Amino acid sequence: MVLESTIVCVDNSDYMRNGDFIPTRLQAQQDAVNLICHSKTRSNPENNVGLLTLASCEVLLTLTADVGRVLTKLHQVQPKGSMRFLNGIRIAHLALKHRQGKNHKMRIIVFVGSPIDEDEKELVKAAKRLKKEKVNVDIVNFGEENANTEKLTALVNALNGKEGTSSHLVTVPPGPVLSDALLSSPIFVGEDGATAVPGMGSGGYEFGVDPNEDPELALALRVSMEEQRARQEEDARKAAVDSAAEGTVTPAATNEEALLEQAIAMSMNPDGSSVDPTPVASDPTMLTEEEQIALAMQMSLQNSASSTAQNTPAPMETDDLGLAGAEKQEEEEDYSEVMNDPEFLQSVIENLPGVDPQSEAVRSAMGSLTKKDDSKKDNNEKDK
Repeated sequence: MVLESTIVCVDNSDYMRNGDFIPTRLQAQQDAVNLICHSKTRSNPENNVGLLTLASCEVLLTLTADVGRVLTKLHQVQPKGSMRFLNGIRIAHLALKHRQGKNHKMRIIVFVGSPIDEDEKELVKAAKRLKKEKVNVDIVNFGEENANTEKLTALVNALNGKEGTSSHLVTVPPGPVLSDALLSSPIFVGEDGATAVPGMGSGGYEFGVDPNEDPELALALRVSMEEQRARQEEDARKAAVDSAAEGTVTPAATNEEALLEQAIAMSMNPDGSSVDPTPVASDPTMLTEEEQIALAMQMSLQNSASSTAQNTPAPMETDDLGLAGAEKQEEEEDYSEVMNDPEFLQSVIENLPGVDPQSEAVRSAMGSLTKKDDSKKDNNEKDK
């Protein structure tokens, strides 16, 4: 495995605001840098990665094996100004000279998403100097490929010479996702043809399809996978809602409620007859254990209620008749005593609305009631 120190130069010029790469050139570049940093550090734990911006030519992070720090600095980059390509390459070379592992190979990965102002001669001269220092350069040309492809091709050819293949130029036209287009490029694929990016199959192709050769098929597979994942999540959500709605009343709670209703119905029946809210199966063996217990309790309560009713002695008819007659006679005597009280009748008549107690009709009615009561008293005395 190759020991390597890499400086990633990101383009943060105003051209990065364009939306020809989803969602913008800057964010598409950030995703690609994320994959590159993970690929480099996972291919060899001793590899180091640094970060530099091309618009301000500022070293955001020196060489480190902590990818988290690189990503933190990367997401702080904002578009401003114009790109200074050669100045950024020279500063990246100086940063690589100060690497701790002197046995590490030096590599610069440059993202170019805006037009290059330098002419081709200056680029070739800088490439020869880098070749002499044994610095390899990988260039990702995107966004402005029509204006930069010729210059960058001359730069890479000068770096490689006649037989060299250590420096690469990858041109990505608008359309595919930038990070996906780089997965099958020489920047990711090592000398043995394998990639260190997690989740990729053999050859480094997602779904086994090269997005450069057939971008429509790769996009269709990705969309189909996302739709299938969304469909599975929706089915799982519906199943969870249905199970929650059906599981609000558990079987144990249902059995307890049935027993409670049966006990209330039996307590409300004074004659001991049972009112079963649920039908009883003709074959007790077909019932569940809880239903068999409920049936046994019901039968036991019925037997105890019927035996209590049979053992209770019935009262004699003569006694019932005598008691009823005595109570009726006492009620009649009480009523007659109240009606014979003239003061009580007078107070009742006075309280009635719209009745004149001094009228002749009222006096005659009270006199007749008094005479009838007197005659009843005389008859009772004669009978005695």
